[in-house]
Amino acid sequence: MTHQLPTLGYDYRALEPYIDARTMEIHYSKHHKTYVDKLNAALENHPALQKKTAVELVVNLNSLPDSIQGAVRNHGGGHVNHSFFWTILKKDVAFKGEIAEAIKKEFGSFDEFKKQFSEKANTLFGSGWAWLVVNRSKKLEIIQTQNQETPLRNGFTPILGIDVWEHAYYLKYQNKRAEYVDAFFNVIDWKKVNEYYVKAKN
Repeated sequence: MTHQLPTLGYDYRALEPYIDARTMEIHYSKHHKTYVDKLNAALENHPALQKKTAVELVVNLNSLPDSIQGAVRNHGGGHVNHSFFWTILKKDVAFKGEIAEAIKKEFGSFDEFKKQFSEKANTLFGSGWAWLVVNRSKKLEIIQTQNQETPLRNGFTPILGIDVWEHAYYLKYQNKRAEYVDAFFNVIDWKKVNEYYVKAKN
């Protein structure tokens, strides 16, 4: 099968002023599309692998031919991570549900969770992601991944993630990653995060 850019599901302006429309347009239609195109190119001579989903490919990376492992890690991982990222972005969604209770239980308060999550996002060296995951013990955990590595490869289920590659924020925030991270908390779709959490813990 040919991997496709998923439907964004909302206008590029939907997250203004926290994430600007031009950044969203470039991020989605250029950066994410490049990951999809290069993943398809890597699989061009491997018809059996073309039948697998992007998640299946990145999770089972070590079973792939050595010649395409790097491309699948980078571009398949980029496709998987961004396909997830777009789904958890929405303005004005209340922090509530089972995920709210679980965060308060695990971290003590929302403010403490925000502090720890922001620290992971701000201290990641270079490019990558910060994630809230459900770990193998069904507990909430905040982790970092470099570049386009995905938590799925370590048996973690991501339920919230922030892209801290510069292409995610540089047009609006320049080098001020911390300002972008702080703004991100205004565009979290807690309803969707809650859905992911409920599914992951059961």
